[in-house]
Amino acid sequence: MAGLRALTSRGRSFLASGVAALLMALLLGEHDLLRIGVLIMALPLLAALVVARTRYRLSCARRLDPPRIEVGGEATVTLQLENVTRLPTGLLLIEDTVPYALGARPRFVLDRVESRGVREIDYRVRSDLRGRYTIGPLSVRITDPFGLVELTRSFSIADTLVVTPHVVALPHVRLSGEWMGGGDSRTRSVAAAGDDDVAPREYRQGDDLRRVHWRSTARHGELMVRREEQQWQSRGALLLDTRRHAHRGEGPRSSFEVAVSAAASIGLHLAREGLGLRLVTDQGPEHLSDTGVSWSLLDTLAVVRPSPARSLELGLTALRQGGGDGLVVAVLGAMDAEEARELAKVRHGSATGVAVLLDVEGWEARDYGSADRRQAVEAVLAGSGWRIVTLPAGTSLATVWQSAGVKNRFTVGGAA
Repeated sequence: MAGLRALTSRGRSFLASGVAALLMALLLGEHDLLRIGVLIMALPLLAALVVARTRYRLSCARRLDPPRIEVGGEATVTLQLENVTRLPTGLLLIEDTVPYALGARPRFVLDRVESRGVREIDYRVRSDLRGRYTIGPLSVRITDPFGLVELTRSFSIADTLVVTPHVVALPHVRLSGEWMGGGDSRTRSVAAAGDDDVAPREYRQGDDLRRVHWRSTARHGELMVRREEQQWQSRGALLLDTRRHAHRGEGPRSSFEVAVSAAASIGLHLAREGLGLRLVTDQGPEHLSDTGVSWSLLDTLAVVRPSPARSLELGLTALRQGGGDGLVVAVLGAMDAEEARELAKVRHGSATGVAVLLDVEGWEARDYGSADRRQAVEAVLAGSGWRIVTLPAGTSLATVWQSAGVKNRFTVGGAA
């Protein structure tokens, strides 16, 4: 029955023609027509039987190069098919499952794969939209030489392609006297500490024998050494405003996508300079892995979507609860002076606050009054010690990032 269901239009036509020829032969008593009808009807039935009993054993492997690309970039997908049986295959129609955002589904035809033979197929994918896309599973359609029967079999394996936001290289800016931005962690020596305060560890090949801590060695029964230095890494927080109502425009050129790209560029820039970074949105904290923070940040931002939230309350609460941040960078859409006052309270002590304000009026020409609101927000934040980076529509963040090193361009009253 599976073979009959796999009949193609040609196969059904042959079967119907054979049945019609048989009926006419019986009505007219034509033995030659009867033989022709039997032959025509037998062809698709035999083909269905052969294809249904075919036990091709194919192994499939897929490789993405690279598995992570930037918006607008391309990746190469390599399919490797191997015939692991002793029988050669017939005609194979190969089709891989690809999301619409990555382009049309690739289709290939393999005439024959010999016993233990291997075939490699390459195709390219690209996307102008961020996201995490599943590629696969692969389907193989097996046909007979006459095209009467077609049977589809699918593999279960699938791979994931991550399309990350667009990242621009930013110039080095001295953000504060306390956090140099050069990536050098501050250290302190504990060699002068008392024996009870030392946190020893086991001896490793190459350790200086002068660092051996004899009291701990006697206690543990193995050679222990002092930890001469403890690393102190600067910490920072990155706030991304994802509120739908705070952004303008649609698609890849919207202010929301520009904000995500700006957050990715700033986060990657700071992480490369040695800053221990955490990501917060208006929905609260986002988890970043301790290892490979840069990739974890890009993977998280690849799938971030506009939120229905109306305020930054959850995000500001997460910033306060984290604590200990020497640097806070906020990438913001449209906001009012009251929201700016709440954000201004997050920066405290000697911490540096940098507000990247998207000039959303450039994405919506009829948003009257937005310029006045933005200037009021700038005045509130600058009056509280924040540094202001204004990002107009169509402008690269790299060209305005130097403003992050400029202190207090505005006073509390809003005058320049």
